[in-house]
Amino acid sequence: MKKFILFSILLSMSIATFSQAKQEINLVPIPAKIQVTGGQFTLDANTKIALSPDTPEMRQAVETLVRLLRRAGDLRIETVDSQPASNAIVCKLNSAVSNPEGYKLSVRKNLISIEAKTPQGIFYAFQTLRQLLPFQIERPYLSNVAWTVPCLEIEDAPRFGYRGLMLDVCRHFMTKEDVFRYIDMLAYHKMNRFHWHLTDDQGWRIEIKKYPKLTQIGAYRSSSLIGRPSRNKQWDNTPHGGFFTQEDVKQVVAYAARNFITIIPEIEMPGHATAALAAYPELSCSGGPFEVERNWGVFPDIFCPKETTFNFLQDVLSEVIDLFPSEYIHIGGDEAPKTRWQNCAHCQALMKQENLKNEHELQSYFIKHIEKFVESKGRHIIGWDEILEGGLAPNATVMSWRGEAGGIEAAKQGHDVVMAPNSYVYIDYYQANPKTEPLAIGGFLPLWKTYSYEPLPPALTPEQQKHILGLQGNLWTEYIPDFKQAQYMAYPRGAAIAEIGWSPAAKKNYADFKQREIALFKRYDGMGWNYCKAILTEEE
Repeated sequence: MKKFILFSILLSMSIATFSQAKQEINLVPIPAKIQVTGGQFTLDANTKIALSPDTPEMRQAVETLVRLLRRAGDLRIETVDSQPASNAIVCKLNSAVSNPEGYKLSVRKNLISIEAKTPQGIFYAFQTLRQLLPFQIERPYLSNVAWTVPCLEIEDAPRFGYRGLMLDVCRHFMTKEDVFRYIDMLAYHKMNRFHWHLTDDQGWRIEIKKYPKLTQIGAYRSSSLIGRPSRNKQWDNTPHGGFFTQEDVKQVVAYAARNFITIIPEIEMPGHATAALAAYPELSCSGGPFEVERNWGVFPDIFCPKETTFNFLQDVLSEVIDLFPSEYIHIGGDEAPKTRWQNCAHCQALMKQENLKNEHELQSYFIKHIEKFVESKGRHIIGWDEILEGGLAPNATVMSWRGEAGGIEAAKQGHDVVMAPNSYVYIDYYQANPKTEPLAIGGFLPLWKTYSYEPLPPALTPEQQKHILGLQGNLWTEYIPDFKQAQYMAYPRGAAIAEIGWSPAAKKNYADFKQREIALFKRYDGMGWNYCKAILTEEE
């Protein structure tokens, strides 16, 4: 086992694969092509940002860096629509750039030029520029800092179109401001999807105006489990809860859009429904009563596939779809025990009526019913890989979490897939020695293993691999009581997931990534982000 110590990385001046110039350039994710040319560009009070065209979307793409320079260095960079001859950052849309998220960045001593197909590409170029500036750009109210950028040429574009992280706010509630910060972290690493897990057994977190008891009752539990489930359970006897109003949701969606991130909302069905059933027990097979779960795990009571339930879920999804412009609506589909369905006269009669062989096919019937409704609204469903069981809905996309098998099968059937295998990208698992880490759900997933993940399974043909849209890391919060701990668990593994999704496979090099990520730690510090430092002394 080889130990990597912080000082050997930061102080060593003889790393064979890095020149002195490259040591100072620590970009995560690493660009597709980069050439350092020597010299530097200096931003000062006379520097301008020229936009062509000068549109709200283009101004949005550069706004973060403009704000940071104003806050950190009191540099009030002006945005203009005409190109200065020098001392400017010139941003142009160019249809010849093939990838809609790609960009070209050229830094010369008197001019920085950026070309991209879309404002989103301009935005990513500015995230790169942000990491090229001195790390003090992330710290407020500084002076006497030379705001310089090394001269270089970059051509860059993402490897995958889907690059995301999930946040579960059901097991432990996170505030709107916490979610803003989570989105900031995604944007900084050039990720473009935020999967927002909004309903589960332990809490319903989104306001649905037609069904107010979902948040009046379903958003709050009486207490929470202390430690892991055991024979002698203990509870903290502290009420826990909270929810997002529809106005909160609109603000979060708008904030994500300003960072070129699409939010995919998840409304769980047919399982993980206890909080909803506590509010509306008539949607169950047994009629209840129920209480919002204070335990962790999988529970037998799930939505009953009857007309009342389908009307309820369609009403809920209608309000959700009106709030979220995402192409996908996540409908869960995972961990739905069939015990209640097996003992439900209505379910058994429905199975006979529809000629369904078993309860797995009944779940497929349920999901297909929901898909038909979602498709009628111009959207598509995405679900965990259990939605394969009993037959996959016609246009469904699969999120493969129980390893890669579900994703491989879905791709072979011609369905799109987001890879999210728990063995590589479940960032609620321990990331360092469990004896010294905060209590986690279990497993062991150090940074190096996350970074080693390859989303394109060799079991698929090149044609089938085209159905792999990308990858996603998942952060479940049973053992994550607050946002500070959520940050700690998410990074730096989230940065590794970002690089897998963005950078060419041929450029993957863990030692290289580790050096660049450690250099970014002082930037995280400047932004007040919490993160795990186990990378400094990790064992492989």
